[in-house]
Amino acid sequence: MSHRHRNGQARNARVIYDVLYGFVPITEWEEKIINSPYFQRLRWIKQLGFANYIFPGAEHNRFAHTIGVMHSMDRMIRNIGIGVSDQELFSRKTPSKQAMLHKCLRIAALLHDIGTFPFSHAIEYAYMKHGNDDRRTVRKKLKELPNSHEHLGSFIIKNTMHEGGITQILEDYGLDGRLISKIIKGDSPYLIANQLMHSDLDADRMDYLMRDSHYTGIKYGQFDRDYILANLVSFDAGKGQQGFGVRPNALHAVEDFLIARFWWYSQVIKNPGSAKFDIMSTHVAKGLLQEDLIHQFQDLLQMITERDERFFWWNDVYFLSRCQEIRHQGIIRDHKLSELIEMLLYRRAPKTIHHPAFEHRFVEFGNDDSVRAKLVKNVHSVVRDFERIIEKHGKGKEWILADIPHKDVVFTTGIKKHQVRDKKRHLLSEPVKIVDRSGKASLLIDQSQSLMKHLSGFTNFVPSVYCNEEAYALLSSRRAFPKRK
Repeated sequence: MSHRHRNGQARNARVIYDVLYGFVPITEWEEKIINSPYFQRLRWIKQLGFANYIFPGAEHNRFAHTIGVMHSMDRMIRNIGIGVSDQELFSRKTPSKQAMLHKCLRIAALLHDIGTFPFSHAIEYAYMKHGNDDRRTVRKKLKELPNSHEHLGSFIIKNTMHEGGITQILEDYGLDGRLISKIIKGDSPYLIANQLMHSDLDADRMDYLMRDSHYTGIKYGQFDRDYILANLVSFDAGKGQQGFGVRPNALHAVEDFLIARFWWYSQVIKNPGSAKFDIMSTHVAKGLLQEDLIHQFQDLLQMITERDERFFWWNDVYFLSRCQEIRHQGIIRDHKLSELIEMLLYRRAPKTIHHPAFEHRFVEFGNDDSVRAKLVKNVHSVVRDFERIIEKHGKGKEWILADIPHKDVVFTTGIKKHQVRDKKRHLLSEPVKIVDRSGKASLLIDQSQSLMKHLSGFTNFVPSVYCNEEAYALLSSRRAFPKRK
């Protein structure tokens, strides 16, 4: 996995060779974290879910991504000027508060996806929709948590006090697991730490845009990374807090980064070819959770506390294997769920229904959420019309699958005027800040020469509705949607 660094900055540093960055130095404790079963599990979880069904090169995993985020975090820390020397960073002792923050930020970046679900967000959405299962009883009463990868990761960081456990490794080296957990969730006491981990210009996005672009072969995610890094700067946020932003001369480089991310999500993550397989897997996982045929969220918490090895097998291979096993056993009676499993396993795509209500729209929402609500209501109304036709004229084998995203693709975080007073806007953690020569920070979207000032109110509304062949034939025969020209 790693070897001793011969020519690096720290004599005893271990290194990992990354496809994007070359040699990435890691500390002794980071190497132990990476070699732990909790982290090794990430090797078997694809970064982009089922995107490889459309982009054959998208076989990269969360394992490499998280190491890349740690490296990006370190580069950002150093360029901002809040880091410590290599001698202090690689030392087991942590003599200063600044060294502790530098170490914890690197580890937070390394561990930010430690709770990732199989096939990443696609299966996570199913767990979030399903919630905690009342049928499940556990031997030890555990805290009820939202079924998200951030909370599962936080649970791992704080509840694995055993040999090879993340909690144990952190404690052995005197590292603050609770601070690391808070940084990952974006609610640490440090504004600058929350920015670095959760903002429009954070270490996570710095890595995945370049990495996903490399492996898919799609060029949308490319941007001038080195120029942005070279122009990062800290500012005094008051009350002992520091924030970070970019110098004015890098304003357009950052905008290029934000635009690259917007089109990346619009054209790759929301690609009509691959997104349908993700929504299919979400529906399959939710059905299997309802039938109690895959691990419930409470099961996972129990496995973590009891050092149950089955947690380390909870990955892409587990989910696909369960689908294969369940299909082979013929234990699913629901026709829709059964057919979705088969289609997912054998890459049989459902039909896409084209209707004016389902068009992907570039919409200006501004401060009015009612625009989106009206669009969503219209989609639901048309889908209900389709369902009524199927119920009245169908033969029991027709089904529809609607994908109405709970979040739209945005260029950057918009600010509603009533949310915060002008004097406090620069203290918000998510929006990008521009820091002038005097050290004064202001929001990118407030700059008169900024394109984002105009684009921040726009979003890409991307609903999609799919169905099987039988439903498509029926709806087409009833002229439920216009024929495509």
